[in-house]
Amino acid sequence: MKAVGFDRPRAIEDLHALQDIELETPVPGPRDLLIAVEAVSVNPVDTKVRQRPLAEPGFRVLGYDAAGRVQAVGDEVRGFKPGDRVWYAGAMQRQGSNAQFQCVDERLVAHKPDSLGMQEAAALPLTTLTVWEALEDQLGLTPDTAKGKTLLVVGGAGGVGSIGIQLAARHFGMTVIATAGRDESARWCQSMGAAHTIDYRQGLVEPVKALGIDGVDAILLAQEPDPYWAEACELVKPLGGIVTIVDARGPLDLNALKPKSARFAWEFMFTRAMFGVDMERQGEILSQAAKLVDEGVLQTTLGESLGPINAANLKQAHRRIEDGQTIGKLVLAGWEE
Repeated sequence: MKAVGFDRPRAIEDLHALQDIELETPVPGPRDLLIAVEAVSVNPVDTKVRQRPLAEPGFRVLGYDAAGRVQAVGDEVRGFKPGDRVWYAGAMQRQGSNAQFQCVDERLVAHKPDSLGMQEAAALPLTTLTVWEALEDQLGLTPDTAKGKTLLVVGGAGGVGSIGIQLAARHFGMTVIATAGRDESARWCQSMGAAHTIDYRQGLVEPVKALGIDGVDAILLAQEPDPYWAEACELVKPLGGIVTIVDARGPLDLNALKPKSARFAWEFMFTRAMFGVDMERQGEILSQAAKLVDEGVLQTTLGESLGPINAANLKQAHRRIEDGQTIGKLVLAGWEE
C-alpha cells in the first residue's frame, strides 16, 4: 500500500523530511477495524512527532485524523461492518492515517456524520475529542451546568479553537471570547460562534475588561500557556478553571489559583489509547458529535484542501502549521494512481 512516512527527525525544508513509501497492508487484530483511508487532516502533533527520534529503525507513518471506509473487521468487532463510513483520530503508539489502509481499535471510532463528505469529516475528530474532553472530563462542565457561563479561548482560529468555540457556544450554551491576531482570524472566530474577539497582542486582561467582563468562568489555552499564564490566572473567576493542551516551556505557578480555588487541568487526547483506559469514551464522543453535525449544531472546520495524500502536500501542510498562520484545518484527500 502507499503511505507517507519519515525515518529520522528532519527540518521540514529537508528533501526527505517526509517520503512517499510502500508498506505492507496491515492485518486487523481482534478489536481492530482495517480502514481504507480517504481523507486526512494535519495537526500540530504531526509536526512535533516528526521531529522526535524513532525508537526503532524503519518508517513511522504520521496522521491522527481521518475519514474512510471499513475494509475488514477483527474477530471480536461487533459495532462495525465492511463498507461503513467512519471517522476517528486513532492512537499515537500505532502507525497513523497517512496511509491507504490503517488499523484502528473500534473503541476509538464512530460512524461519520451523514451530512459531511470525507474531507469535511476528516477535519474534526482530534480537535473535537480534545475540546469535549477538556470541557467535560477535565473542567467538569456540561450543557446543563455551563449554560450562561463565559469561556475564553486562546488561539481561536486554529483547529482546536475553531471547534472549541462551536462546542462551547452552540452545545454548552456559553458566551465565548476568542483571541485572534488578524481581521481574517477574527471573522473566522465570529463565524464559529464567538460573541467577542480580542487581539492577543494587547494582552488578555485589559481587552476582556474593555468588553465589560471582569472575569471568565473557564479558559481553554490552545497555545503555549507560558506567555498567557499570569493573565489567565488573573482573569479566571473563583471556582473557575483553566485547561491547556500545549506543553509549558517552564514551570507554571499554580499557587496563583489557590485563593480562587480554581481548577487547573491538562488535556491530552491520546491518553485513553496510550494507557488503554476508558477507550470507549472517544467513540461515544464522536458519535455524539456526528449527531450534532447532522442536526446543524456543529460545522466542519476545514480551512483549506491541499490535494491528494502524498509527501509533497503533507510537507506543505507541516510547513504552514509550523509557521503558525493557519485558519481552521488543512485537509488532504485521495490517492494518486
